[in-house]
Amino acid sequence: MTNSFSDKHLSADQAARWVSAIPQPFTLIHNPPYVFPPWELCPMAHVATELADGAEGVVMDMDGTTTTTEVLCIESLAKMTAAMCGRSLENASQYLDPVRDYPNIIGNSTTKHVEYLIQQYGASFQVESICRHFLESTAWTISQGMDVNRKKEALNSLIVLGLSELDQDPDWNRLLSAGEPERQEGLTALVSRCLGRLTVNSLTEQSRAGIEIYYRHYHATLAEIRKQGGSSGGTGKAMIEPMPGIGITLALLKGWLGEELAQLRDPLIAALLERNDSADTKTVLSREGLAQLGRYFERHPVKLALVTSSIGSEAAIVLDEVFRVLVSEAGDWKISSGRKDVLLDAFQSPARVYDAQITASDSSEIRLKPHRDLYSMALHTMGISPEDFHKVAGFEDSESGTIAIRTAGIPLCCALPFAMTQHHRFEAASMVCIGGLPEVILNRNFFLPAHLTAGSD
Repeated sequence: MTNSFSDKHLSADQAARWVSAIPQPFTLIHNPPYVFPPWELCPMAHVATELADGAEGVVMDMDGTTTTTEVLCIESLAKMTAAMCGRSLENASQYLDPVRDYPNIIGNSTTKHVEYLIQQYGASFQVESICRHFLESTAWTISQGMDVNRKKEALNSLIVLGLSELDQDPDWNRLLSAGEPERQEGLTALVSRCLGRLTVNSLTEQSRAGIEIYYRHYHATLAEIRKQGGSSGGTGKAMIEPMPGIGITLALLKGWLGEELAQLRDPLIAALLERNDSADTKTVLSREGLAQLGRYFERHPVKLALVTSSIGSEAAIVLDEVFRVLVSEAGDWKISSGRKDVLLDAFQSPARVYDAQITASDSSEIRLKPHRDLYSMALHTMGISPEDFHKVAGFEDSESGTIAIRTAGIPLCCALPFAMTQHHRFEAASMVCIGGLPEVILNRNFFLPAHLTAGSD
């Protein structure tokens, strides 16, 4: 080709020649409707199914891969949909179709999830109900919300959707300052005055309103979880829990278990069966095989990154709850007291385990998964250079997440689907492990060739 990278302006034919010279496969990523261009064509790393040269890093999604919080996200999206349709918010998840809807509202940015639900259910929307819940939600976020940027976005949504003069309205100011029992007083009159000014005609405008309603419900739930110490309304049942095998996996990868990984074989098998009750446990690693794997990571601990499309304040609450549970789990592991003391100390804080925690707050809503940005940031933060990306394993539970990993240049991308993502398409993944991380350890030797874990490296 006669063109060089110094050529900044290309014709369509010249651009096509550049694309045709790239040996990697491509994926087409659709942008939100308010972004130019409507789509982007991105190269993906070639597929790899083993870490042939050893492991240097692991990148891992949060919701649905590390934790069970996808359930909370789904419930909040369902409440948003019910609210915009003027329906009861009780048992709102009944309004969504798991087979049709879940693949489209898990794993992408909040904006894309909301846009999908608007397109799917918009014919049933009631403007008065949207107005009421939008006002309630923005008032809650501004007065009680946990995230400073979310407060700014809520104020901006009021302005963009035509309600810029609310600060002069006494009912609005009462809504901001009132406790929950008093919130309905004056709300009907406020809705009546705002209804003619609120502009929610386009997909983008309805999405703005929907996002505020969604975040109100999700953040209110997180606030309740924090208040209740992780349990649900005094029931003692944890609302946020680690996915099966997460604690053992993190401890293994940081080299804290060593050969004592073998002593956790039974808990790993139990976790494997929890993820996949039809798994063949006769083919799993022996205790000696697990001891060898543990010794490998003790000699070569990896860098770990958690990557999530959740905003930073959400991730902080979720991870605190996850690690609170991990401390309890690790306390029951049948390992030596010395190793257990190290683990219990490390699990006191996610920052002691992860070398990078990358959230939506580090980027922009328009550059979240399936875009590569969050995973590229994670690789850079961990100090892993492109020539070593083949030494990185990536884990995701959603279609968009697997695309983000591959477009970030990571060849080994493992999909870990669970009940809510079982209908996703995982063509971008190098492999699919129904049994989750326990399968990765027990059945796949964490993708490492046998000669490496046997100590011949």
